[in-house]
Formats: sequence, structure tokens, C-alpha cells
Amino acid sequence: MARIKGVEGHEAGLFTRLVYWLVRRSVGALTGQSRLVEPVKITAHHPRLLRAYGEMKRGQAAAKTVPANLKTLTSIKTAMLVGCPF
Repeated sequence: MARIKGVEGHEAGLFTRLVYWLVRRSVGALTGQSRLVEPVKITAHHPRLLRAYGEMKRGQAAAKTVPANLKTLTSIKTAMLVGCPF
């Protein structure tokens, strides 16, 4: 459980709602569920940080030195090790 409450969709500005839509679409493609992950909701308190977080994630996804399926497996393993629910 997060220490601070995330920004809900009805409280969010236009940019944040766009980011929420993109995250739901990408998470839904991976898991089959359309949901919003908590780190994005918390990061949305600071729009510039949210944008930087998105750029970092895009850069990691674009890197071609490691195969995409290995990136996914390491992400899942890391989430399991730290007890991440998503």
C-alpha cells in the first residue's frame, strides 16, 4: 500500500488523463486487464516527473541490446522478489 494517495482520473489534468489512457492500454495489452498502476498515479502529483518517468520507460523499451522477452522476464522476476502486486 502506498503512503500517499495517487491522483485519480477525475482529479487529473488533460496531460495526466492522456498518460493514464496510454498506461491502461499498454498494461491491458500485457495482462489482459485494463487497469492503472499505482506508481503512475503517485508520480502524477508532479507532471514534469511523470513525463520524465514516461521518457525513461520508453528509452528502456527502445534499447535493443537485450531481447524484449528477456526484459519482460526480468521485470516479472524483480516484481516477485520485491513483492510488487502488478
